[in-house]
Amino acid sequence: MRIVSYLPENILSNEELSELFPEWTPKKIEKKLGVRERRISAPDETALDMAVKACERLFESVDRNIIDFILLCTQSPDFFLPTSACILQDRLGLRTEIGALDYNLGCSGYVYGLSLAKGLLSATIAENVLLVVSETYSKHLHPQDKGNRSIFGDAASATLISKDMLPKIHEFVLGTDGRGWNNLIIPNGAMRNRPKQKATDWIDENGILRNDDMLFMNGPEIFNFTIKAVPILIKQVLQKNNVNMDDIDYVIFHQANQYMLQYLRELVGVNEDKFFIDMAETGNTVSATIPIALEKCLKEGRIKSGDKVLLAGFGVGYSYGATIITI
Repeated sequence: MRIVSYLPENILSNEELSELFPEWTPKKIEKKLGVRERRISAPDETALDMAVKACERLFESVDRNIIDFILLCTQSPDFFLPTSACILQDRLGLRTEIGALDYNLGCSGYVYGLSLAKGLLSATIAENVLLVVSETYSKHLHPQDKGNRSIFGDAASATLISKDMLPKIHEFVLGTDGRGWNNLIIPNGAMRNRPKQKATDWIDENGILRNDDMLFMNGPEIFNFTIKAVPILIKQVLQKNNVNMDDIDYVIFHQANQYMLQYLRELVGVNEDKFFIDMAETGNTVSATIPIALEKCLKEGRIKSGDKVLLAGFGVGYSYGATIITI
């Protein structure tokens, strides 16, 4: 498995946010969320543009002609149609005799992508899958949305998953609970609420600024879903793989925010020394947090060849999933 990530050049620091929201000091942001700065895509830079850049970096060490399937996870496509994956094939100059598709998931997207890649490889439909995750939530955030602007950053990541990886991608547990669909949502813009005119700001019953053209996240409800679903998810994925937490060398969860991760770590019972929390320079990059973490852990030697790493993603949908991979 080879992983290469791309972070946009623009940086939004806690100091800049504090100038906009004086009650929100840089130290307070970092203490609560674990974020010092986040990367923000340029106004004319889309998730597809970032996907291209991540893939081109991957192709500095990988022959692009071996790719025979593209899986692209994003919730910020360039167009309703065609799919971004088809455009990505063209912009990367890949062979035309390959498959390509988009899938729309958020923070569980990387784990789901691994499961789809495993299926394609197992069925001998493909031998080298290019798994790309790319997200630009910053473009969906209201300028006055202090909370979400503090949490989210933009990023893309490209992973090569080849057939020789199959024995190292172990069993998956995937889950969906659509009852929480409206707790993390952009209400306007698609077929249910077609764009008509610019939406106006309004304040909901909890005093939260809302605008139906922008992303809304019900933080307390997302937190409640997570602390209920994730411990069960981890127990199930360990059971399905016939291992226990002592057999796992390292654990990487979706990097939601520091407070939630610490809470989950204690709930699940993972020692601090084998639990990844590091989003200080990136923020929550949605589907890209797990591959960014994997790449960083490999570079820094936190994980090494032969290690068993448990991965878990959870969020918008609600959608969640976990697996174990051998490095």
